[in-house]
Order: sequence, then structure tokens, then C-alpha cells
Amino acid sequence: MHQQIPPNWKIQRSTPFFTTKNVPAALLSHHNTAEGVFGQLCVMAGIVTYYGFENKNTQEPEQTLVIKAGEFTTIPPQYWHRVELSDDAQFNVNFWSDKDKITQPLINTK
Repeated sequence: MHQQIPPNWKIQRSTPFFTTKNVPAALLSHHNTAEGVFGQLCVMAGIVTYYGFENKNTQEPEQTLVIKAGEFTTIPPQYWHRVELSDDAQFNVNFWSDKDKITQPLINTK
């Protein structure tokens, strides 16, 4: 999947590191990045499995990515997805945009 984030975009916000103990429920269920926002999911430890969906109602993923420690993937704007974590997983998400979105929601849930 690894779509390239445009070179003039900058990080608008970064999440703290998430584990199985503190990952927000929204990330474990269908959600998407907001319009004009790329996500960059970075895995620091363990494994995060990423499931991408055609739309918000689709139950079968159209793609599955296994992201290991030291790897990352990009999530295009408005693409529906969810993640699963290994017991030892630790990851964060950087949100990129070409416009200032500091005060705007960066994901949408179902």
C-alpha cells in the first residue's frame, strides 16, 4: 500500500505510543483518516496487523498488512481501516496534511 505523502505536507499531530493496554477502541474498529489527511502508522515493538476496507460497510478487508517493529505504512486520506495488535505491540500514528488541521478531527469513525 505505501502511498507517498506529498513532500510539501507536514506532520500536524502525533499520537502517544499505544499498546494493548491503552489503544483507543476507535483504532480497533472501522475508521478512516479525514479528508486531506495522511496517516503514518509506525511500529516500535511487536506486530500491528492493518486491515484496509473498500468502504465503511465492507466487512472483508481488501488488503492485510503485517507491520513489524521498525516498519511503517502510510494510510491515504479517507481510507477505511482498522488494526489488531500483538500482545507486545507498541506503535504511534503521525497525521500529515498540507493545511493546518491542529484543531480539527483527523479520523472519522463509523
